[in-house]
Amino acid sequence: MTDASPGWELYRSFLAVVREGSLSGGARQLGLTQPTVGRHIDALEGALGTALFTRSQGGLSPTDTALALVPHAEAMAVAAETLQRVASGEAEEDRGTVRITASEIIGTEVLPAILARFREKHPRIAIELVLSNRSDDLIRRDADIAVRMIRPTQSSLIARKCGVVALGLHAHRRLIEEMGAPQSLDEIGNYPIIGFDREPSIRRLGELGLVLTRDLFTFRCDSDVGQFAALKAGFGFGMCQYALARRYPDLVAVLPGAITFELDVWIAMHEDLKTSRRMRLMFDHLAEEMGAYIREGTQEPAEKAATK
Repeated sequence: MTDASPGWELYRSFLAVVREGSLSGGARQLGLTQPTVGRHIDALEGALGTALFTRSQGGLSPTDTALALVPHAEAMAVAAETLQRVASGEAEEDRGTVRITASEIIGTEVLPAILARFREKHPRIAIELVLSNRSDDLIRRDADIAVRMIRPTQSSLIARKCGVVALGLHAHRRLIEEMGAPQSLDEIGNYPIIGFDREPSIRRLGELGLVLTRDLFTFRCDSDVGQFAALKAGFGFGMCQYALARRYPDLVAVLPGAITFELDVWIAMHEDLKTSRRMRLMFDHLAEEMGAYIREGTQEPAEKAATK
């Protein structure tokens, strides 16, 4: 190893290449040219005196040494962002950018109105929204704040539980008028059912106590948005959040309580962001608004339930 310590610029390129799996991907992420990122990697390997990547058909694979460096490089990324934020005077001002990550359904059906109300209060804060179900977005620094349906476990995160959202079987009113509604779970197989395509998703439902097989589904899609679109179109019977179904008068609860499960809703952000005013403003706003959304679905109106 040389006496000169590698600077953040080299580690930033290193982190981008690890995340993207190639020099070109890392260059795109950083807005640099591929040769520039390549020179940064070469310089970092030279300074450390060890190889960080091996080439494969799938791109660049990090070595064991590189993987050991990743958490330290991510810590540097957090520190660099904090320094930039403080230096620009944004830490205690309601301006700048907040990057939020949420699941497909929450991000497309619930958050837009919530974020619009936030913009009305804080018009100088720009908002970026990432639709993703990955639980490591905050640690990877892909987002500032996450809305998640599972409790964050990383010790470096600040998390607040908003409540519990309940899901149940629903169908379009037109479909029920056409086919009638099942009177018991034993009759479900006689109706068109909306569900998942890939086996891992089906196993995940099995962990929640729902015994399902792929063959049961007439419409198969691994996108929650795709499933919800099919449900609203009247294709078949499918699972839907009660709070969300209340916003669509034509969606009717079927066999309430017979097929149901609950998901915790959490708002989380990295603890290093707690000194940023805009992050705190968004964090508190999301926690309050998601709590209100959850309360919408606490009790499904009896007049919407399908009994026949």
